[in-house]
Amino acid sequence: MKSTLGRHFAEALAVKDAERIGELLDPQVDFRGLTPNRAWEASGAGDVTALLFGDWFEESDHLDQLVEVETAEMADRERVAYRLRGHNADGDFLVEQMAYYAEQDGRIVWMRVLCSGFRPG
Repeated sequence: MKSTLGRHFAEALAVKDAERIGELLDPQVDFRGLTPNRAWEASGAGDVTALLFGDWFEESDHLDQLVEVETAEMADRERVAYRLRGHNADGDFLVEQMAYYAEQDGRIVWMRVLCSGFRPG
């Protein structure tokens, strides 16, 4: 049966719900991410939420809409791709991310994310 964790992750991210993200992630989650200018690493749900809502999406980055979500199975992993529309002091933007993840006991235990960066939108 296909997991819905990836969709739930994208939905929580779109509304900047750090508490919900924390519930979806295993307390010891192994997280790596790649943005246009940097590679990121975090271990643990608290560190991941701090990274997502402190470094990747700052308080001034307003996420207005979850435009698209696509999920699929990939062998022993799951994949989720999502696009968000938002705005900040620099104007409107689109950002797209693709993540591969593994789950255990209903939580994400391993995740790798590739981010497009903020694109004019």
